[in-house]
Amino acid sequence: MAERTVRRTKEWARWTLLGAAVVVLVVFLLAQRTQDVDVSYGQSPSQSGITEDDDVSLSDATVPSVPEMKEMIAADPVVRLPGSIARWDEQAVREVIGDSDVRILVAPPGLDKAERRRVMTVEADLEETVLTVVGTRSTGGLYVAVADRITGWRSQFATGDITGHLVRLISSLEKREDPELSSDFPWREPTGAELDAVAADLRTDGVHVADGATLERVPEESSAAAFPDEDALYVALPMQEFGEAVPRYGPALTRLFPDRPVVVMYGSWIEYHGPNATDFARLSATVFYAHFADRLSRYDYPQTNVLGVWLDRVTDVRYAGLFDRPLPYVPVDPLTVTLPALPWLFTACVVGFVALSFGPLSSRRGSLLQGPRARLAGLTALTIEVSGLTDERSDPSLTRGIGKLDAAREALESELPARQVRRLLDDAENELDDTARLLGRDAYRPRNYLQGRLR
Repeated sequence: MAERTVRRTKEWARWTLLGAAVVVLVVFLLAQRTQDVDVSYGQSPSQSGITEDDDVSLSDATVPSVPEMKEMIAADPVVRLPGSIARWDEQAVREVIGDSDVRILVAPPGLDKAERRRVMTVEADLEETVLTVVGTRSTGGLYVAVADRITGWRSQFATGDITGHLVRLISSLEKREDPELSSDFPWREPTGAELDAVAADLRTDGVHVADGATLERVPEESSAAAFPDEDALYVALPMQEFGEAVPRYGPALTRLFPDRPVVVMYGSWIEYHGPNATDFARLSATVFYAHFADRLSRYDYPQTNVLGVWLDRVTDVRYAGLFDRPLPYVPVDPLTVTLPALPWLFTACVVGFVALSFGPLSSRRGSLLQGPRARLAGLTALTIEVSGLTDERSDPSLTRGIGKLDAAREALESELPARQVRRLLDDAENELDDTARLLGRDAYRPRNYLQGRLR
Protein backbone atom coordinates (compact mmCIF):
# COMPACT_ATOMS: atom_id res chain seq x y z
CA MET A 1 0.00 0.00 0.00
CA ALA A 2 2.77 2.42 0.96
CA GLU A 3 4.63 1.62 -2.28
CA ARG A 4 1.47 2.27 -4.28
CA THR A 5 0.96 5.62 -2.52
CA VAL A 6 4.55 6.68 -3.26
CA ARG A 7 4.11 5.68 -6.89
CA ARG A 8 0.89 7.68 -7.18
CA THR A 9 2.53 10.68 -5.52
CA LYS A 10 5.43 10.55 -7.97
CA GLU A 11 3.01 10.23 -10.88
CA TRP A 12 1.01 13.21 -9.66
CA ALA A 13 4.17 15.28 -9.14
CA ARG A 14 5.50 14.29 -12.56
CA TRP A 15 2.46 15.47 -14.51
CA THR A 16 2.09 18.55 -12.31
CA LEU A 17 5.62 19.57 -13.27
CA LEU A 18 4.86 19.05 -16.95
CA GLY A 19 1.65 21.08 -16.67
CA ALA A 20 3.54 23.85 -14.88
CA ALA A 21 6.20 23.81 -17.62
CA VAL A 22 3.53 24.23 -20.30
CA VAL A 23 1.88 27.09 -18.40
CA VAL A 24 5.22 28.85 -17.87
CA LEU A 25 6.16 28.47 -21.52
CA VAL A 26 2.82 29.82 -22.75
CA VAL A 27 3.06 32.81 -20.39
CA PHE A 28 6.61 33.50 -21.57
CA LEU A 29 5.66 33.36 -25.26
CA LEU A 30 2.58 35.55 -24.81
CA ALA A 31 4.63 38.09 -22.83
CA GLN A 32 7.00 38.50 -25.79
CA ARG A 33 4.16 39.90 -27.86
CA THR A 34 3.27 42.56 -25.30
CA GLN A 35 6.78 43.79 -24.56
CA ASP A 36 7.87 47.06 -26.15
CA VAL A 37 10.61 49.61 -25.64
CA ASP A 38 9.86 53.01 -24.14
CA VAL A 39 12.79 55.40 -24.38
CA SER A 40 10.88 58.59 -23.63
CA TYR A 41 12.09 60.69 -20.73
CA GLY A 42 8.98 62.82 -20.75
CA GLN A 43 6.46 64.53 -22.98
CA SER A 44 8.17 67.20 -25.05
CA PRO A 45 6.16 70.44 -25.28
CA SER A 46 7.13 70.98 -28.93
CA GLN A 47 4.22 70.92 -31.34
CA SER A 48 5.15 72.73 -34.53
CA GLY A 49 6.08 71.10 -37.80
CA ILE A 50 6.52 71.72 -41.51
CA THR A 51 3.23 70.75 -43.14
CA GLU A 52 2.26 70.02 -46.72
CA ASP A 53 -0.51 72.63 -46.79
CA ASP A 54 1.50 75.47 -45.31
CA ASP A 55 0.98 78.48 -47.60
CA VAL A 56 4.21 80.09 -46.47
CA SER A 57 6.14 77.38 -48.34
CA LEU A 58 5.06 78.70 -51.77
CA SER A 59 6.87 81.51 -53.56
CA ASP A 60 5.74 83.92 -56.27
CA ALA A 61 7.87 82.11 -58.85
CA THR A 62 6.27 80.42 -61.84
CA VAL A 63 7.44 78.37 -64.82
CA PRO A 64 6.71 78.58 -68.56
CA SER A 65 4.35 76.20 -70.34
CA VAL A 66 5.44 72.66 -71.17
CA PRO A 67 6.01 73.36 -74.92
CA GLU A 68 8.08 76.44 -74.08
CA MET A 69 10.27 74.51 -71.65
CA LYS A 70 10.71 71.72 -74.23
CA GLU A 71 11.96 74.25 -76.77
CA MET A 72 14.31 75.76 -74.21
CA ILE A 73 15.81 72.42 -73.15
CA ALA A 74 16.15 71.30 -76.78
CA ALA A 75 18.14 74.45 -77.59
CA ASP A 76 20.35 74.52 -74.48
CA PRO A 77 21.61 71.56 -72.39
CA VAL A 78 21.28 73.62 -69.19
CA VAL A 79 18.19 75.76 -68.65
CA ARG A 80 17.87 77.91 -65.52
CA LEU A 81 14.38 79.26 -65.02
CA PRO A 82 13.95 82.61 -63.23
CA GLY A 83 14.24 82.31 -59.46
CA SER A 84 16.28 79.08 -59.50
CA ILE A 85 18.83 78.79 -56.67
CA ALA A 86 20.69 75.53 -57.34
CA ARG A 87 24.36 75.73 -58.32
CA TRP A 88 27.06 73.16 -59.06
CA ASP A 89 30.66 72.66 -60.10
CA GLU A 90 30.24 72.76 -63.87
CA GLN A 91 33.59 71.13 -64.61
CA ALA A 92 32.90 68.15 -62.31
CA VAL A 93 29.46 67.65 -63.86
CA ARG A 94 30.79 67.95 -67.43
CA GLU A 95 33.43 65.33 -66.69
CA VAL A 96 30.88 62.79 -65.46
CA ILE A 97 28.54 63.53 -68.41
CA GLY A 98 31.29 62.91 -70.96
CA ASP A 99 29.83 62.24 -74.43
CA SER A 100 26.33 61.48 -73.15
CA ASP A 101 23.38 63.67 -74.09
CA VAL A 102 22.29 64.83 -70.64
CA ARG A 103 20.23 67.98 -70.17
CA ILE A 104 19.44 69.81 -66.95
CA LEU A 105 16.30 71.86 -66.21
CA VAL A 106 16.56 74.01 -63.08
CA ALA A 107 13.36 75.45 -61.57
CA PRO A 108 12.90 77.72 -58.54
CA PRO A 109 11.69 76.46 -55.14
CA GLY A 110 8.18 77.04 -53.81
CA LEU A 111 6.24 75.92 -56.89
CA ASP A 112 2.68 74.71 -56.48
CA LYS A 113 1.60 71.22 -57.55
CA ALA A 114 0.50 72.28 -61.05
CA GLU A 115 3.80 74.01 -61.76
CA ARG A 116 5.83 71.08 -60.45
CA ARG A 117 3.75 68.77 -62.65
CA ARG A 118 4.63 70.85 -65.71
CA VAL A 119 8.33 70.58 -64.91
CA MET A 120 8.13 66.81 -64.47
CA THR A 121 6.18 66.47 -67.72
CA VAL A 122 9.12 67.93 -69.63
CA GLU A 123 11.41 65.25 -68.20
CA ALA A 124 8.98 62.45 -69.05
CA ASP A 125 8.21 63.55 -72.64
CA LEU A 126 11.73 64.04 -74.00
CA GLU A 127 13.81 61.18 -75.32
CA GLU A 128 17.05 62.67 -74.06
CA THR A 129 18.17 62.16 -70.49
CA VAL A 130 16.76 65.14 -68.59
CA LEU A 131 17.58 65.94 -65.00
CA THR A 132 15.12 68.24 -63.26
CA VAL A 133 16.00 70.37 -60.27
CA VAL A 134 13.23 72.04 -58.25
CA GLY A 135 14.81 74.24 -55.62
CA THR A 136 17.71 71.99 -54.69
CA ARG A 137 15.90 68.66 -55.13
CA SER A 138 17.38 66.73 -58.06
CA THR A 139 15.62 63.93 -59.95
CA GLY A 140 16.31 61.95 -63.09
CA GLY A 141 14.29 59.05 -64.42
CA LEU A 142 13.29 56.91 -61.44
CA TYR A 143 16.10 58.31 -59.28
CA VAL A 144 16.03 61.03 -56.65
CA ALA A 145 19.34 62.30 -55.29
CA VAL A 146 19.34 63.08 -51.57
CA ALA A 147 22.05 63.96 -49.10
CA ASP A 148 22.57 61.52 -46.25
CA ARG A 149 25.12 63.28 -44.08
CA ILE A 150 25.89 66.67 -42.60
CA THR A 151 28.43 67.71 -45.24
CA GLY A 152 25.87 67.19 -48.01
CA TRP A 153 23.04 69.01 -46.23
CA ARG A 154 25.32 71.94 -45.36
CA SER A 155 26.43 72.43 -48.97
CA GLN A 156 22.88 72.07 -50.24
CA PHE A 157 21.12 74.46 -47.88
CA ALA A 158 23.90 76.95 -47.12
CA THR A 159 25.09 77.61 -50.69
CA GLY A 160 22.65 75.75 -52.98
CA ASP A 161 25.43 73.38 -54.05
CA ILE A 162 24.02 70.22 -55.68
CA THR A 163 27.20 69.01 -57.37
CA GLY A 164 27.14 65.69 -55.53
CA HIS A 165 23.45 65.17 -56.37
CA LEU A 166 23.95 65.66 -60.09
CA VAL A 167 27.09 63.52 -60.20
CA ARG A 168 25.33 60.62 -58.46
CA LEU A 169 22.27 60.91 -60.69
CA ILE A 170 24.28 60.93 -63.91
CA SER A 171 26.48 58.06 -62.73
CA SER A 172 23.40 56.00 -61.85
CA LEU A 173 21.62 56.71 -65.14
CA GLU A 174 24.75 56.00 -67.18
CA LYS A 175 25.65 52.99 -64.97
CA ARG A 176 29.06 54.32 -64.01
CA GLU A 177 31.01 54.40 -60.78
CA ASP A 178 30.57 57.57 -58.71
CA PRO A 179 33.74 59.69 -58.85
CA GLU A 180 35.29 60.89 -55.62
CA LEU A 181 34.21 64.43 -54.71
CA SER A 182 35.67 66.66 -52.03
CA SER A 183 33.40 67.18 -49.03
CA ASP A 184 35.36 70.18 -47.71
CA PHE A 185 33.23 73.25 -47.07
CA PRO A 186 34.78 76.66 -47.96
CA TRP A 187 34.87 78.18 -44.48
CA ARG A 188 36.80 81.34 -43.65
CA GLU A 189 37.26 83.45 -40.55
CA PRO A 190 35.01 86.54 -40.47
CA THR A 191 36.75 89.88 -40.80
CA GLY A 192 36.94 92.23 -37.84
CA ALA A 193 34.31 94.53 -39.33
CA GLU A 194 31.95 91.64 -40.04
CA LEU A 195 32.32 90.27 -36.52
CA ASP A 196 31.92 93.69 -34.87
CA ALA A 197 28.66 94.36 -36.72
CA VAL A 198 27.19 91.02 -35.70
CA ALA A 199 28.41 91.26 -32.09
CA ALA A 200 26.94 94.76 -31.68
CA ASP A 201 23.45 93.56 -32.64
CA LEU A 202 23.75 90.51 -30.38
CA ARG A 203 24.68 92.68 -27.41
CA THR A 204 21.66 94.89 -28.09
CA ASP A 205 18.83 92.38 -28.47
CA GLY A 206 20.45 88.96 -29.05
CA VAL A 207 19.57 88.82 -32.76
CA HIS A 208 21.41 89.84 -35.94
CA VAL A 209 19.57 89.69 -39.27
CA ALA A 210 21.71 90.36 -42.33
CA ASP A 211 20.45 91.88 -45.57
CA GLY A 212 18.61 89.27 -47.60
CA ALA A 213 17.76 87.05 -44.62
CA THR A 214 14.09 86.16 -44.06
CA LEU A 215 14.08 85.86 -40.26
CA GLU A 216 11.34 88.21 -39.05
CA ARG A 217 11.38 87.12 -35.41
CA VAL A 218 12.71 84.44 -33.10
CA PRO A 219 9.95 82.14 -31.75
CA GLU A 220 10.27 83.06 -28.07
CA GLU A 221 8.44 80.09 -26.55
CA SER A 222 10.31 77.57 -28.68
CA SER A 223 13.62 79.28 -27.90
CA ALA A 224 12.95 79.23 -24.15
CA ALA A 225 12.03 75.52 -24.27
CA ALA A 226 15.07 74.62 -26.37
CA PHE A 227 17.57 76.63 -24.30
CA PRO A 228 16.14 77.06 -20.77
CA ASP A 229 19.44 77.77 -19.01
CA GLU A 230 20.76 80.72 -21.05
CA ASP A 231 19.20 83.04 -23.63
CA ALA A 232 20.42 81.98 -27.05
CA LEU A 233 21.98 84.34 -29.59
CA TYR A 234 20.74 84.21 -33.18
CA VAL A 235 22.44 85.21 -36.42
CA ALA A 236 20.43 85.00 -39.67
CA LEU A 237 22.24 85.22 -43.01
CA PRO A 238 20.88 84.61 -46.51
CA MET A 239 21.99 81.65 -48.61
CA GLN A 240 25.67 82.22 -49.39
CA GLU A 241 27.16 82.66 -52.85
CA PHE A 242 28.26 79.38 -54.40
CA GLY A 243 32.01 79.12 -54.92
CA GLU A 244 32.90 81.83 -52.40
CA ALA A 245 34.32 81.35 -48.89
CA VAL A 246 31.69 81.47 -46.15
CA PRO A 247 32.39 83.36 -42.89
CA ARG A 248 32.16 80.99 -39.95
CA TYR A 249 30.72 83.10 -37.17
CA GLY A 250 30.01 80.34 -34.66
CA PRO A 251 33.46 79.77 -33.10
CA ALA A 252 34.29 83.49 -33.09
CA LEU A 253 31.00 84.39 -31.37
CA THR A 254 31.45 81.59 -28.86
CA ARG A 255 34.74 83.18 -27.81
CA LEU A 256 33.00 86.55 -27.40
CA PHE A 257 29.96 85.11 -25.59
CA PRO A 258 31.16 82.09 -23.60
CA ASP A 259 28.52 79.75 -22.14
CA ARG A 260 25.81 81.22 -24.40
CA PRO A 261 24.11 79.10 -27.08
CA VAL A 262 24.86 80.54 -30.52
CA VAL A 263 22.62 79.70 -33.49
CA VAL A 264 23.76 80.80 -36.95
CA MET A 265 21.55 80.40 -40.04
CA TYR A 266 22.95 80.33 -43.56
CA GLY A 267 19.78 80.21 -45.64
CA SER A 268 18.03 77.05 -44.42
CA TRP A 269 21.19 75.59 -42.90
CA ILE A 270 21.47 76.01 -39.11
CA GLU A 271 24.76 75.83 -37.18
CA TYR A 272 24.85 75.43 -33.40
CA HIS A 273 27.78 76.48 -31.18
CA GLY A 274 28.04 76.77 -27.42
CA PRO A 275 27.39 74.46 -24.46
CA ASN A 276 27.44 70.74 -25.33
CA ALA A 277 28.18 71.58 -28.98
CA THR A 278 30.56 68.63 -29.38
CA ASP A 279 27.82 66.08 -28.68
CA PHE A 280 24.77 68.10 -29.56
CA ALA A 281 25.47 69.99 -32.82
CA ARG A 282 25.78 66.95 -35.08
CA LEU A 283 22.90 65.14 -33.39
CA SER A 284 20.47 68.05 -33.69
CA ALA A 285 21.43 68.63 -37.34
CA THR A 286 20.99 64.96 -38.21
CA VAL A 287 17.61 64.70 -36.45
CA PHE A 288 16.30 67.83 -38.16
CA TYR A 289 17.58 67.47 -41.72
CA ALA A 290 16.99 63.72 -41.95
CA HIS A 291 13.34 64.51 -41.29
CA PHE A 292 12.78 67.77 -43.18
CA ALA A 293 15.49 68.01 -45.86
CA ASP A 294 13.19 66.82 -48.64
CA ARG A 295 10.59 69.53 -48.02
CA LEU A 296 13.18 72.23 -47.42
CA SER A 297 14.80 71.41 -50.76
CA ARG A 298 11.55 71.86 -52.74
CA TYR A 299 9.79 74.71 -50.97
CA ASP A 300 10.58 78.31 -50.08
CA TYR A 301 10.13 78.46 -46.31
CA PRO A 302 11.08 81.70 -44.50
CA GLN A 303 13.87 81.33 -41.97
CA THR A 304 11.38 82.11 -39.19
CA ASN A 305 9.50 78.89 -39.89
CA VAL A 306 12.65 76.81 -40.35
CA LEU A 307 14.10 78.10 -37.07
CA GLY A 308 10.87 77.41 -35.18
CA VAL A 309 10.79 73.77 -36.24
CA TRP A 310 14.52 73.34 -35.56
CA LEU A 311 14.06 74.71 -32.03
CA ASP A 312 11.25 72.22 -31.43
CA ARG A 313 13.51 69.37 -32.52
CA VAL A 314 16.16 70.67 -30.12
CA THR A 315 13.53 70.57 -27.37
CA ASP A 316 12.72 66.98 -28.30
CA VAL A 317 16.38 66.06 -28.03
CA ARG A 318 16.59 67.71 -24.61
CA TYR A 319 13.57 65.78 -23.41
CA ALA A 320 15.26 62.63 -24.66
CA GLY A 321 17.82 63.06 -21.87
CA LEU A 322 20.90 64.36 -23.69
CA PHE A 323 21.41 67.13 -21.15
CA ASP A 324 21.38 64.97 -18.02
CA ARG A 325 17.66 65.27 -17.41
CA PRO A 326 16.73 62.98 -14.48
CA LEU A 327 14.82 59.83 -15.33
CA PRO A 328 11.15 60.04 -14.31
CA TYR A 329 10.00 57.59 -11.67
CA VAL A 330 8.67 54.37 -13.19
CA PRO A 331 6.82 51.90 -10.89
CA VAL A 332 8.24 48.40 -10.80
CA ASP A 333 6.54 46.11 -13.30
CA PRO A 334 6.22 42.60 -11.79
CA LEU A 335 6.10 40.99 -15.23
CA THR A 336 9.34 42.70 -16.28
CA VAL A 337 11.03 41.61 -13.05
CA THR A 338 9.93 37.96 -13.20
CA LEU A 339 10.15 37.45 -16.96
CA PRO A 340 13.89 36.59 -16.98
CA ALA A 341 13.25 33.79 -14.45
CA LEU A 342 10.56 32.07 -16.50
CA PRO A 343 12.94 30.12 -18.80
CA TRP A 344 14.80 28.78 -15.75
CA LEU A 345 11.52 27.83 -14.07
CA PHE A 346 10.42 26.08 -17.26
CA THR A 347 13.69 24.17 -17.43
CA ALA A 348 13.42 23.13 -13.79
CA CYS A 349 9.87 21.81 -14.32
CA VAL A 350 10.84 19.79 -17.38
CA VAL A 351 13.98 18.41 -15.72
CA GLY A 352 11.86 17.36 -12.75
CA PHE A 353 9.35 15.73 -15.07
CA VAL A 354 12.08 13.82 -16.93
CA ALA A 355 13.75 12.76 -13.67
CA LEU A 356 10.48 11.44 -12.23
CA SER A 357 9.70 9.70 -15.52
CA PHE A 358 12.99 7.81 -15.51
CA GLY A 359 11.98 5.51 -12.63
CA PRO A 360 8.64 4.30 -14.05
CA LEU A 361 10.08 3.90 -17.52
CA SER A 362 13.11 1.92 -16.42
CA SER A 363 11.15 -0.25 -13.99
CA ARG A 364 9.20 -1.88 -16.79
CA ARG A 365 12.26 -3.53 -18.32
CA GLY A 366 12.34 -1.05 -21.12
CA SER A 367 8.95 -2.06 -22.48
CA LEU A 368 7.70 1.53 -22.28
CA LEU A 369 10.88 3.05 -23.73
CA GLN A 370 9.33 2.46 -27.11
CA GLY A 371 5.84 3.59 -26.08
CA PRO A 372 3.88 6.85 -25.90
CA ARG A 373 5.32 7.96 -22.57
CA ALA A 374 8.85 7.88 -24.00
CA ARG A 375 7.78 9.89 -27.06
CA LEU A 376 6.01 12.38 -24.79
CA ALA A 377 9.14 12.82 -22.65
CA GLY A 378 11.41 13.14 -25.69
CA LEU A 379 9.19 15.68 -27.45
CA THR A 380 8.86 17.66 -24.22
CA ALA A 381 12.65 17.77 -23.90
CA LEU A 382 12.77 19.01 -27.51
CA THR A 383 10.48 21.93 -26.65
CA ILE A 384 12.93 22.97 -23.93
CA GLU A 385 15.80 23.40 -26.34
CA VAL A 386 13.74 24.90 -29.16
CA SER A 387 11.81 27.45 -27.04
CA GLY A 388 14.82 29.70 -26.64
CA LEU A 389 15.36 29.90 -30.40
CA THR A 390 11.88 30.63 -31.73
CA ASP A 391 10.82 33.93 -33.29
CA GLU A 392 7.56 35.49 -34.42
CA ARG A 393 7.20 33.09 -37.37
CA SER A 394 7.90 29.89 -35.44
CA ASP A 395 6.14 30.74 -32.14
CA PRO A 396 2.64 29.66 -33.31
CA SER A 397 3.68 26.14 -34.38
CA LEU A 398 5.63 25.66 -31.13
CA THR A 399 2.62 26.76 -29.08
CA ARG A 400 0.34 24.37 -30.98
CA GLY A 401 2.83 21.55 -30.45
CA ILE A 402 2.87 22.19 -26.71
CA GLY A 403 -0.92 22.11 -26.71
CA LYS A 404 -0.89 18.72 -28.44
CA LEU A 405 1.62 17.41 -25.88
CA ASP A 406 -0.65 18.59 -23.07
CA ALA A 407 -3.61 16.82 -24.69
CA ALA A 408 -1.54 13.62 -25.06
CA ARG A 409 -0.62 13.79 -21.37
CA GLU A 410 -4.28 14.06 -20.39
CA ALA A 411 -5.15 11.16 -22.71
CA LEU A 412 -2.52 8.99 -21.00
CA GLU A 413 -3.80 9.96 -17.56
CA SER A 414 -7.38 9.13 -18.61
CA GLU A 415 -6.23 5.79 -20.09
CA LEU A 416 -7.74 6.61 -23.46
CA PRO A 417 -7.09 4.24 -26.38
CA ALA A 418 -3.46 4.07 -27.48
CA ARG A 419 -4.47 5.00 -31.01
CA GLN A 420 -5.79 8.38 -29.83
CA VAL A 421 -2.63 9.01 -27.80
CA ARG A 422 -0.44 8.21 -30.80
CA ARG A 423 -2.48 10.56 -33.00
CA LEU A 424 -1.98 13.42 -30.56
CA LEU A 425 1.75 12.71 -30.34
CA ASP A 426 1.95 12.55 -34.14
CA ASP A 427 0.26 15.96 -34.36
CA ALA A 428 2.67 17.40 -31.78
CA GLU A 429 5.64 15.96 -33.68
CA ASN A 430 4.42 17.55 -36.92
CA GLU A 431 4.07 20.96 -35.24
CA LEU A 432 7.56 20.72 -33.74
CA ASP A 433 8.90 19.64 -37.14
CA ASP A 434 7.37 22.80 -38.66
CA THR A 435 9.01 24.84 -35.90
CA ALA A 436 12.47 23.42 -36.64
CA ARG A 437 11.96 23.87 -40.37
CA LEU A 438 11.00 27.55 -39.93
CA LEU A 439 14.11 28.04 -37.78
CA GLY A 440 16.30 26.28 -40.35
CA ARG A 441 17.62 23.89 -37.68
CA ASP A 442 17.49 20.32 -38.99
CA ALA A 443 19.06 19.02 -35.77
CA TYR A 444 15.85 19.97 -33.92
CA ARG A 445 13.47 18.17 -36.28
CA PRO A 446 11.87 15.41 -34.15
CA ARG A 447 13.03 12.49 -36.27
CA ASN A 448 16.66 13.69 -35.93
CA TYR A 449 16.42 14.83 -32.32
CA LEU A 450 14.78 11.63 -31.03
CA GLN A 451 17.08 9.28 -32.97
CA GLY A 452 19.01 7.27 -30.45
CA ARG A 453 16.92 8.47 -27.52
CA LEU A 454 14.00 6.03 -27.86
CA ARG A 455 16.01 2.82 -28.37
